[in-house]
Amino acid sequence: MDTLTQGLVAYKGVAVAAWLVLLFVLERMMPAATRPADGVALAAGQSGALARAGWTRVARNAGLFLVNAAISPLIVVPVSAWATTHALGWRPTWLTGWTGLTFDLVLLDLWIYWWHRAVHRTPLLWRFHVVHHLDRFLDTTSATRFHFGEVLLSACVRAAVIVLAGIPLTSVLVFEALVLTASIFHHSNWRLPAGIERALSRVIVTPSLHWMHHHAIRRDTDSTYGTIFSFWDRMFGSVASGTRTPDMTIGVGAGDAPLEDERFLDLLARPLRRASRR
Repeated sequence: MDTLTQGLVAYKGVAVAAWLVLLFVLERMMPAATRPADGVALAAGQSGALARAGWTRVARNAGLFLVNAAISPLIVVPVSAWATTHALGWRPTWLTGWTGLTFDLVLLDLWIYWWHRAVHRTPLLWRFHVVHHLDRFLDTTSATRFHFGEVLLSACVRAAVIVLAGIPLTSVLVFEALVLTASIFHHSNWRLPAGIERALSRVIVTPSLHWMHHHAIRRDTDSTYGTIFSFWDRMFGSVASGTRTPDMTIGVGAGDAPLEDERFLDLLARPLRRASRR
């Protein structure tokens, strides 16, 4: 790897971790929603139970993140590296440097938009992705809550895009860092000034946009698929019709009530069961 790539590998994790910690603090200082952390209202005098439920949820999300962090250097990174070494050599000389990087980031974000739509529309893929949506509250830790099976499938499909588009490893690493940064941001419970969030939402996905995607009503869950850029949803007609409210129900709807979140081991085994609503 060249010097730039080595630097990206070395500092990507540190930068993303620092961003996660910063927003984890900010969302607790300036929360957009003040519901209990497990999404279930508790009676007065149950603050201890509330605290335990909140930290249990955070620990469950962290557990899923640690599983993915363990398999990433074993499978995800090697698959991506292999794809970049087998990429088709069709790219012209002008599609390098900052121009090439910009092209790669837009292309990969377009790919992840359509991948996200596919996991919502394909019953088998939804069995993995529903683990992310069963979270009953949203904060920065929700951005790390994905089943390892979905992570592996995504890496394999992305490898095909890397090969066909001739994307270099540097672009892949920058994209991964931006995806993690964007995901932590738009899942966060950080209350932004309305004017700032409205301006940002014209270009990038903000919390108010993405929270609609986690609304426990199917028409909203199956909308707003963007990860970094928000204009894909406007371009392809997948913007949610409503707007976020502090008391909106988060999760996956089933009948008249949202499904409960599950224990850590049950979440790992979730894809073995038939999906709840597909």
